Amino acid sequence: MTSIDEPLLLETAAKYGVPQPVVGELMARARPCLYLVPYDQVPESLRENARPAARTGGLPALPDGVNWPDGKEPLVLSVDCAALPQGVLDIELPADGHLLFFTEIEYPPEGSAVLHIPAGVRTTERPASYQLDGETGEIRVYEPRTLYPVPGLTFDGEGDGGPHINAFLDGDGDGDQDALDSFEEAVRDLAFGGHRPGVCVQLGGFSEPWDMAPDTGDLVLFAQMAGQAIDYDVFTMNLVVGTREDLAARQYTGLGYEQQC
Repeated sequence: MTSIDEPLLLETAAKYGVPQPVVGELMARARPCLYLVPYDQVPESLRENARPAARTGGLPALPDGVNWPDGKEPLVLSVDCAALPQGVLDIELPADGHLLFFTEIEYPPEGSAVLHIPAGVRTTERPASYQLDGETGEIRVYEPRTLYPVPGLTFDGEGDGGPHINAFLDGDGDGDQDALDSFEEAVRDLAFGGHRPGVCVQLGGFSEPWDMAPDTGDLVLFAQMAGQAIDYDVFTMNLVVGTREDLAARQYTGLGYEQQC
């Protein structure tokens, strides 16, 4: 679980004029996440022991009898579950094997899929070409980029605040919302160990959508992928959500996919 030294947390709150009861209420509503970033975005204090845990793009390595999803969506993310830091997230991911995310990031996907490939299963890299009605088709392949996991902290941007937060925001200060927003951003940077990247892949935590958040009710965020984290020229936000129960059971067929732009 991501943690921040309490004296440093309170010192940061005082800098932005956020009272201690508000801090306690805010932190109680925070959720941990894992950011997947290129090596040059890993905080310097973590680089010596940094271990790659994911890759964007490339071709999928699949077991015998398993092919590209029927919709021929591109492979956008592969996650080595065993390489992720353990005990960070509050959602359950497989302890080993690989998670493969297939979806469109350039326009709203008509179909998407997440596959878990268990550890030890023999796999073969699949080509990007296929035959359909005698014609050869090509699947979009994004440039592979190696990503490293960094723990972080997220806040619910959609929920109502608690009594202390509401009282703080209902006070006489016109800048109270700005102060709270600035404090939240500073806490995110503290949890990350440096300046948190705005363009990245995120596992777990609360979403940071560009529109309405899809992780509401029983749905929690599984993965959030900025289009530019996969292709520099794609300006979309791609979100994958599911229930905690389905994620724990590795029931990925009922996941929800949303693209915002």
